[in-house]
Amino acid sequence: MDINLLLLKIYEAAGMQRWNDQIRSIEFTELDKQAHKMVAAYVLGKCQEEIEGHRIDWIKVIEAGFFGFLKRIILTDLKPPLIYRIKEDRAKYQKLNSWVFERVYPLVNSLGGEFIERIKEYIYDKKDCLETRIVNAAHFYITEWEFKIMSESGNRIFLHEEIDQSIKREKKKYSNLECLKSLEENGNKDLKQFLNIAGQLRFQQRWSHLYRIPRTSVLGHMLIVAIYSYIFSYAAGFNRERCINNYYTGLFHDFPEVLTRDVINPVKKSVEGLDGLIKEYEMQEMEKRIYKLIPESWHKDMRLFTENEFSDNDIRDGSLVKGADDLAAYMEAYLALKNGIRNEALLNARKNLRKKYKNSIIAGIDFEKIYAGFEKG
Repeated sequence: MDINLLLLKIYEAAGMQRWNDQIRSIEFTELDKQAHKMVAAYVLGKCQEEIEGHRIDWIKVIEAGFFGFLKRIILTDLKPPLIYRIKEDRAKYQKLNSWVFERVYPLVNSLGGEFIERIKEYIYDKKDCLETRIVNAAHFYITEWEFKIMSESGNRIFLHEEIDQSIKREKKKYSNLECLKSLEENGNKDLKQFLNIAGQLRFQQRWSHLYRIPRTSVLGHMLIVAIYSYIFSYAAGFNRERCINNYYTGLFHDFPEVLTRDVINPVKKSVEGLDGLIKEYEMQEMEKRIYKLIPESWHKDMRLFTENEFSDNDIRDGSLVKGADDLAAYMEAYLALKNGIRNEALLNARKNLRKKYKNSIIAGIDFEKIYAGFEKG
């Protein structure tokens, strides 16, 4: 299974700047936006389940997020207002979609015909379902979240009123979603605070002691681990429950770091027992500050995603998520070195991670082959 092109393509979003025609006091990247969006989609989906009284299709939520992410990477040079204009002409929009699919196909063809058909259906915009609407609503909620930060920064925003009205028009399309009301002006303040806290992880840099290109945040890293975990779970033929739980374990596995910051492995390993002490502190802080913000009915899943997140059980493959987590760390070092940033820490990380996964097959996924593929490049 040669999926290295896809694994590499995902990282392009780390270098994609958002609002890059505006004066910005802080940096917004597409990777962080997509990660924050999927946390918001989780919150909206869980709210919708409680309102409707039955489960939504979480695979559709995951894939709507992933497929939309790939489409956005391909369309990196087209601003949303232009895409909306193109959408108004159905023939031109279908030509654009064909162009996108031609570029996505080589990235996903190793995952098989069924997967290709699902992503083709998404790209050609053939179906509108509750799950896709939830992801789209989350998209505009986070766009508005970014816009509010920029507006409150005191910087002059070019075309402020036009952007504001455009966001409101797009959000209005999803106003009939009951779950969205939970996050509106007079909605659940705790859930909004939960998403604000998740947003803080956009500003916590990975490898903060090193200069890297591209830089990645803790939140962006979490999405990459989630996507890698889902790709590997799908390729391994896992059932729906394990695919879903592996994805969301990846998406939330570093969430407690908002309370402790990103502690690098050399520091964790420098003092015997420090790693365990950090985990204990994280669990205490999650109890004190995070669980009170979400309904009690969500606690069981959140504990699965954030506590002992790399352990295997009947419904989650922690060892596979750990493999995805380490591969994401390797990719961060690999890309920095490829982009001309050379130092001992990055060289050692790349060497040690490749060595760790020598002769390593997890759930049928040949990790040694994946690492070797990047070393050849």
